[in-house]
Amino acid sequence: MKKRIVRYLKHILYTGLIGISIFIFLGFLSGKSIKHSRNNLADVWNNEGPYVFFKNDSILNVNYIKGNQEIGFETREMEFDTNSKDLLTCHYPLDSTSFSFRLNLDFEAPESIYSDSQKILAISDIESNYKTFRDFLIESSVIDENLNWTFGKNHLVLLGDFIDRSYFSTQVLWFIYKLEQDAKSKGGNVHFILGNHEIMNMQGDHRFAKLKYNHIASILGRKQFEFYGKDSFIGRWLESKNTMELINGNLFVHAGISPQLGEIKRSIEEMNQLIRDNYHTSYYPKLNRDITEDILTSSKTAPYWYRGYFYAELSLEEVEHGLNKFNAETVVVGHTIQSQVNLKYNGRVIGIDVKHPADYYEYFPKLKSEGLLIENGKYYRVLANGKTIKLK
Repeated sequence: MKKRIVRYLKHILYTGLIGISIFIFLGFLSGKSIKHSRNNLADVWNNEGPYVFFKNDSILNVNYIKGNQEIGFETREMEFDTNSKDLLTCHYPLDSTSFSFRLNLDFEAPESIYSDSQKILAISDIESNYKTFRDFLIESSVIDENLNWTFGKNHLVLLGDFIDRSYFSTQVLWFIYKLEQDAKSKGGNVHFILGNHEIMNMQGDHRFAKLKYNHIASILGRKQFEFYGKDSFIGRWLESKNTMELINGNLFVHAGISPQLGEIKRSIEEMNQLIRDNYHTSYYPKLNRDITEDILTSSKTAPYWYRGYFYAELSLEEVEHGLNKFNAETVVVGHTIQSQVNLKYNGRVIGIDVKHPADYYEYFPKLKSEGLLIENGKYYRVLANGKTIKLK
């Protein structure tokens, strides 16, 4: 009897192990990875910053966090003239690196339409993972190991949701700011097209931000929404950005163009401006609201929220109707996770949101980023090592 029970238990154990192995194997085949080895340096806040606020029209208040959980924290506070050319430094704790930049108070909205023969590299949904973002740009020859811009007069398109979920929103935002300045000095362009997460934070919705940022706000004697408010340098910079841009015949938008949006009788510049006017106002059903404003800002049809390309049964005709509104050959979107950069609707829609690795975890097998390269009218998947695979 005992032998029979032992055999039975062994059978259950072996069956379970085989089942788990098959489950893991199938997960690997579908691109899944297992997270392990969390890097606790993600919890180090010493030298965190800078957090920059306007004291008035001529003075900037610059703050860094000093200390740790054991000895306590304090704020290192400085005041800069708004015309100051002093360098600010942003520290990244996981590999003890940093980068520097100068502040420029030119918050002019970028153009909505670009037409030239330059290359375009696009990536989306980095979700606060600075190292992942930095290393992808290095491997793709956008910057060198010293973070210098090497992409010439080409276009780098950042397709929204570069903050939230991970620990390094501050580093990612200042890095984009630095990239913009460096690219401009070399004749290139960085297009930071906002996604729903940037806009959510501008509207005081921080549910996807790490609790770290609530604590840091307390250390600074502020509330978390102030990081993206009208007195914040980052807030003013973000509120100048677009949500849609047409670059060399390709429409770049975080989420997508709903059929309703395709019916709007406004130019892309006018639509961008209307959305900018609502960056700090959460959407709600408003009595007698203009239908255009409703379409452009609701969580169902806004270009930074819409998911219809992936979750609705759209016809190719409906997709092309939206593209024709903007005289676009293709629309490039993030927002909805794909297993890899891919084409849909006969190549008229390109999804580029992949699951990027979080900076503070190791993965098995290794999780890898992807992006999109457009060059000479051809489209390519860009792998984490910089290699390209032609799409069309």
